[in-house]
Amino acid sequence: MGGKKRVKTFCVCSVCLLFLICLVAVSSASLIWAQTDGRQLQEPGLKRIKPGSVLTLDKCVDIALSTNPQTAAARNTFLASQSRIAEAQSSYYPQAQWQTDITHFSSTSVAQSRLLGTRGGTLGNTTLGLSGTTSQSNFSTGPAITQNIYDFGKTASQVSAARYNSEASRQSMENVDLQVILSVKTSYYGVLQAQRSLKAEEVVVNQANQHLKQAQGFFQIGTAPKIDVTNAEVTLSNAQLGLIQAKNALQIAWQNLDNAMGIPDAPEYEIEDNLAYKPYLITFEKAIQNAYTYRPDLKSAVAAERSEEQSVRLAKTGYYPALSGTAGYTWSGDSLPLDHGWNIGASVVVPIFSGFLTKNQVDESTANLNTAKANEEVLRQQIYLQNRQAFLNLQQAESSIATAQIGLRQAQENLDLANGRYAAGVGSNIEVTDALTTFSTAQTTYINALYSHKLAESNLENAMGVK
Repeated sequence: MGGKKRVKTFCVCSVCLLFLICLVAVSSASLIWAQTDGRQLQEPGLKRIKPGSVLTLDKCVDIALSTNPQTAAARNTFLASQSRIAEAQSSYYPQAQWQTDITHFSSTSVAQSRLLGTRGGTLGNTTLGLSGTTSQSNFSTGPAITQNIYDFGKTASQVSAARYNSEASRQSMENVDLQVILSVKTSYYGVLQAQRSLKAEEVVVNQANQHLKQAQGFFQIGTAPKIDVTNAEVTLSNAQLGLIQAKNALQIAWQNLDNAMGIPDAPEYEIEDNLAYKPYLITFEKAIQNAYTYRPDLKSAVAAERSEEQSVRLAKTGYYPALSGTAGYTWSGDSLPLDHGWNIGASVVVPIFSGFLTKNQVDESTANLNTAKANEEVLRQQIYLQNRQAFLNLQQAESSIATAQIGLRQAQENLDLANGRYAAGVGSNIEVTDALTTFSTAQTTYINALYSHKLAESNLENAMGVK
């Protein structure tokens, strides 16, 4: 009995120790996560932006790719897919474990005995049942190793499918980077557009203010009516309202750029002005060729299709047997010292009937493969359409810039003439107001044309999958 108690005590202590180790491990992991959660995403970008610094577009893109939480999420998804490759490969290696069992059982036995005797002078016998209960505990512990020997390509198909899924995840990560880059470019050019619009509104306000002073001077000397002053005041008020709106639009544009980089509370900084027009020389044939070569979402779709092919092969392995081997060393008994010894063996599992499970799994995988092929073709058509639209928009933007530039020059000349005629006393107030409105519109049109061209460039590069 002393041996049994020692065995039970040893087992209880082992279980408690194992539970304590697991509890400490989980608590440590939770503490580490609590200390790092939500901290590591913004620090790199904040350290790379100094107050008052001037950032180029490439610098903003670089910061966004290292700081934006969307890129961090995509990278961790890719890392998880890499781990799933190792998980699938684990079936190639021996599986070792230490197993401990405690069994307690009791049994009741009934023994029969006969008693001979006489009753009323007659010889007879009586049967008596004697019962007894026995209890026994058994303890066994020891290491065991299981090795997959041959499974007709099941593990290989699992590994291949995991590799293709990981490649699809990597390309999805690249696609997220592309979208982040497009967002940064759009916001970057939006800031430049807003800055130029603000300067244009300031010019309009100065022009309106000068015209008001002229109208007031002419009114004071009696060469212009009061209505000229009133109209000039209205024109100035409208110009000042446009200036206020331009300032607000610039603040929003800055915030959009900060958010695109993943640093919503970034310090104040400046950006390089590269909104000036530069021809973007490319043919549509080259653009679509680049798209079919570089688009990460297309590569992801192709990888997903390859993964589904491996899934079909994996499902078909359900028809085949699997061979594995086992080995171990065990200590067992109901008292100390325990009996011990080696064991080794092999097993073959041959599937006979699984309720049509394998057939339906093959059918499901085949249908998923056909879906993946169809999705790839749909994506190719979408890519063609996106590149065609982006290319046409780029051509339109390039044509618009030349026209807008001519219109701005003509509007400037018209405004100069109107101001000169009014100053000479041969022009009217309405003529100046109309010229100023036309000039303001021409400035806005030209700035928007420059912005649209840069945006069309960015959209075409995004459609081609070019960073």
